[in-house]
Amino acid sequence: MQKTSLISYGKRTDKVMKTVLRLERTSLKLHNMTVNYLTNHNLTFNQFKVLEVLYHRGDLNVSSITKLTMSTPGNITVVIKNLKRDGWITSVKDPNDSRSSILTITSKGKDIIESVFPTHAQNLYNSLEVLDDNELDNLYELLNKVYKAN
Repeated sequence: MQKTSLISYGKRTDKVMKTVLRLERTSLKLHNMTVNYLTNHNLTFNQFKVLEVLYHRGDLNVSSITKLTMSTPGNITVVIKNLKRDGWITSVKDPNDSRSSILTITSKGKDIIESVFPTHAQNLYNSLEVLDDNELDNLYELLNKVYKAN
């Protein structure tokens, strides 16, 4: 039996809180599905994000990767160290900034992302298959509107 709150913060505020909670639960569900899939391929979520960004965007410096993967500098340093250890990426000093390194995905890294990414994409596709094209477009536009407003 679902319990409803005895306290209301106003009709719209109550709906906002329920909506944000639904977004969080949906995001967590999709995240957990992805993490479980990647674990079966001996990849962490953060390793996958770095490999994916390098594969789809090309060579990048650490700062760009940190921003694109929404990571923290401390965490990304460990992830990069482990990817280099495993031979999935390499790094060279940035010729334009000696304090920075440019990261490159190796052929071994490409092999992994090429074997994992198509099924990952299909898993996400399947998760949102309950929406028709119009609903998917609307959801994207609405989330984008909220994202840009904050």
